[in-house]
Amino acid sequence: MSAPQKTAVLYRMVLPDHLCPSGQKALWLLRRKGYAVEDHHLKTRAETDAFKAEHGVATTPQTFIDGVRIGGYDDLRRFFGQKVPEPGATSYTPVLAVFAVAALIAVAIDWLSMRAITAMVLPNFIATAMCLLAMLKLQDVERFSTMFLNYDLLARRWAPYGYIYPFAELGAGVLMLAGALTWLSAPVALFIGGIGAVSVFKAVYVDKRELKCACVGGSSNVPLGFVSLTENVMMVGMAVWMLVGAM
Repeated sequence: MSAPQKTAVLYRMVLPDHLCPSGQKALWLLRRKGYAVEDHHLKTRAETDAFKAEHGVATTPQTFIDGVRIGGYDDLRRFFGQKVPEPGATSYTPVLAVFAVAALIAVAIDWLSMRAITAMVLPNFIATAMCLLAMLKLQDVERFSTMFLNYDLLARRWAPYGYIYPFAELGAGVLMLAGALTWLSAPVALFIGGIGAVSVFKAVYVDKRELKCACVGGSSNVPLGFVSLTENVMMVGMAVWMLVGAM
C-alpha cells in the first residue's frame, strides 16, 4: 500500500495586474518536492491585507504544512534544507560568473577562428573578462567610483580616476580582443592593472581591511581579496605578454 501524498497549503497573490513571483516559485518548489498543493489565490489587495492581518504576517506567499505555518518563499527553501543568501552577505558569485562567461566566449572565439582551442584562448579570456567587468561598472559609474575610492591608491589621491577607470578598462579590453593598437592598449592595461594589484594587496594583506570589491560595479557584495587581486594580475600579465610579442 502506497503512502498518502504529502499535502501543503499555499496562499499567494494572484491579482489581475500582478502575479506574485515568490508565490509562483513556492508553488513550483512544493510540487517538485512531491507535495499536492492546495493553492489559494488572494485576488485583491484587500483580501491580501486581511489574510496578513489574520495570520500576523507581513508578506505573502505563506505556506502551511501539516497545519504549521512554514512562512514565505525563503522560509520554505530553508525548510527543505536549501541555502538562502542572507541580505548583505558577501559572495564571489558575481565575479566568478563573469569569469565563467568570459571563458566560454573566449573558447567560442578561438573555435570560430581556428576550429580548435589554441593558446590564444587565454588572452581572449582576459580581454573578454575586462570588457564584461567594465560593462558592469558602467551601469552606475557614480556608485562604482565611490566604492573604488575606498581602496584604490590613485583614486584616493585623484578622485576623477574612479570615473575614468571603467572606460580605460573597456577600451583596453576591446583593443586587446581585436589585436589592435597594442602600443595603446597594453600600457593602459599595465597601468590600471598594476595600480589595482598594489592597491588590493595593500588594503587586504597589509592593512587587513575588510572591504567590498568594486570589480563588478558599485552595488556588489564581492569581498575584496584574492579574486580581485587575480583580476589585476591577469591584466598586468596580458599587457606584458602583448608588449613582449610586439617587440
